[in-house]
Amino acid sequence: MSSAPPNMPPGGGTPPPPYPPYDPKTQWRVYREQQRAAWRAQRDAWKAQRYAMKAGYVGTYGPRVPSIVGPIILIGIGIIAMLVMTGHIAASQFWAWYGRWWPLLLIGAGLALLAEWAVDLRRETPIRRGGGFIGILVILAIVGFAATGVNKLGAHFDGWNDNNNFFGSFAGPEHDNDQQVLSAQIPPNSTIEIQDPIGNVSVMGGDGSTIEVQAHEVAYAESDAEAKKIFNAEAAQLKVSGNSVLVKSDSSSNGKLHLTITVPKTAKITVNAGRGDVTAAGLGAGINVTAPHGDVHLNSIAGSVEAHLSKGEFSAHEIQGDVSGDGPCSDITISDISGKVGLNCDFFDQMHIEHVTGQIHFRTSKTDVQVEQLPGDLSLTDSELHVTEAKGPVHVVTHSRDIELNQIYGDTYVESRNGGISIAPAGPYNVEAKNSKGDVEVTLPPNASATVDGRTRNGDVFSDFGLAISGDESKTVSGRIGSGGTKITVSTDVGDVRIKKSQTMPPAPPVVPTAPKSPAPPNAPHLKTSKTLPQKPVTQ
Repeated sequence: MSSAPPNMPPGGGTPPPPYPPYDPKTQWRVYREQQRAAWRAQRDAWKAQRYAMKAGYVGTYGPRVPSIVGPIILIGIGIIAMLVMTGHIAASQFWAWYGRWWPLLLIGAGLALLAEWAVDLRRETPIRRGGGFIGILVILAIVGFAATGVNKLGAHFDGWNDNNNFFGSFAGPEHDNDQQVLSAQIPPNSTIEIQDPIGNVSVMGGDGSTIEVQAHEVAYAESDAEAKKIFNAEAAQLKVSGNSVLVKSDSSSNGKLHLTITVPKTAKITVNAGRGDVTAAGLGAGINVTAPHGDVHLNSIAGSVEAHLSKGEFSAHEIQGDVSGDGPCSDITISDISGKVGLNCDFFDQMHIEHVTGQIHFRTSKTDVQVEQLPGDLSLTDSELHVTEAKGPVHVVTHSRDIELNQIYGDTYVESRNGGISIAPAGPYNVEAKNSKGDVEVTLPPNASATVDGRTRNGDVFSDFGLAISGDESKTVSGRIGSGGTKITVSTDVGDVRIKKSQTMPPAPPVVPTAPKSPAPPNAPHLKTSKTLPQKPVTQ
């Protein structure tokens, strides 16, 4: 029996090739090439990862996605800066608002990050959010702290009065002194200018031809000798030069001067008060007031009234002449005006106007209102505008407010967005109302005679007069009521349209009283607060 060769497989077949002889050099070269190839692959992977991380797309734990918070903050800063630069928002008004509400910025940023985190949980691949906006938030928080401190310090300065001794906390105890009364005979129809840098000013009309100045001095000092120096520095001065009269007080860093001045009724008054309140009553030739850091209350004045403000309240009551004002206010109340009312200002609390014989025109950063005559009242807050008993035409352009106009004796035009509109004309008058987001409601008298054209893109239409309603998503209402003498045109993009019928006839047009009332003292109460509107702060 023969045996197979050593390299033959069992059972025969083709023998395998012979193994090459072992060569250490060749084996080392192969190993070195393998190591170089692995190193090159690792190096290329590291380069790609570093490039992606620099580009902001790859992080340690997966793709890196920038947060939306940073761009939103930059857009917000840009919008606010544009509004301030273009004059739509007063810088002082913005910083007062920001100093109070800046923590909402951190709350909003935190909510946005939580929303992004919730969305990221649904991703299959983990990601890492960029935090480059953190530095911006820190800077804005520091600015917010500074604005808060400035607002509090400014309120402390603005609130100087007998019960708020700011200087006493730093410069010493309070010292009081009543200066000797100053008086002089002045010609009829004189012009009187009053300058008081720090302190309250009260002006009253008298029956004679004499001006009388009573000055109450306040000083904050450690000794009577120091207080006397302050009294001498801030003492009131009375200078008469022909028909020009000057009542002046020099500023004192450690004191204030309260003035009570009686003037002839024929004198024209100008008051420049730096820090303090101004009250005036019983004047016969009008007044011009500049009070950047105080309240202004005016009563029983014949002649024009002009007020320039930057903070504080403004009220004018029983004025036989035009009333005009500008600058931001915390509260505006006006009543019993035999003349026009023109206001160009923003306010932080509310506005109430009643009984005005002339035209009313006021303009704020988001509202423009014109009323031909106001026998009734007008109230405005941050969220609502109410007008009752007004003679038209009435013109309203605003946004983010609910508008309610009742007993309007004249044509009405309203343009708004983000709020409801309700109009009740008191007779056969034209009505035009345009709204973007909100309902539009028109309530007509039972004997109305009008041609109606109403439409809504996303809403319903209702009518108490049997008008034709058509459409599916975009609906219209049209037709005639009675003989169709007037035009009722209403539209809204998102909201309902209602044409309602009143159950009662409107009353006869009211008459605004024009007879002057008896003079009131400077500290007389002003307007009653509207019962229909809530007391809430306003940001304009």
